[in-house]
Amino acid sequence: MGNNFLEYGNVILRALEPEDIELLYNWENNSEIWNLSNTKSPFSKHILAQYIKESFRDIYETKQLRLIIKTSSGDPVGAIDLFDIDPYHQRAGIGILISKTKNRGKGYASDALQALCNYALNIIGLHQLYANISEDNITSLNLFEKAGFTVSGEKTDWLKTLDGWKKELILQKILS
Repeated sequence: MGNNFLEYGNVILRALEPEDIELLYNWENNSEIWNLSNTKSPFSKHILAQYIKESFRDIYETKQLRLIIKTSSGDPVGAIDLFDIDPYHQRAGIGILISKTKNRGKGYASDALQALCNYALNIIGLHQLYANISEDNITSLNLFEKAGFTVSGEKTDWLKTLDGWKKELILQKILS
């Protein structure tokens, strides 16, 4: 692994760049995955451009960090986020997206999750991470459990879907 905490296995995590506008626009406006991120409306390119423009601000000010997941060959395959960063309690929420079905199941999400855990512990100094995952998102539950996260709670009837109400599970990992 060396000293670059933004690299692990077959992925490299990198900061947002202005040329990522099309990627973010496509990912954020894919209504097929809105249920996973609790999104209800599309994002404009203007709003996303502003978000990228402001991404240079300190994570302790914004309380969030979004990184692009790229393969070792340089292809962007998704994004990984820290949100609700709490410096006092040394914790943050985490979310991940591998955008195309053809890129899933290749270990990119596992490697990105491990890289971000290493970064969160060794660079940001966080003590723990958590994820909120729908009970029926088996792929994400397996990903996070494989990475050492454990279910620490559940929110009953938390997510309203077209199929009815679903539980949201809280997964947690102590980093140090």
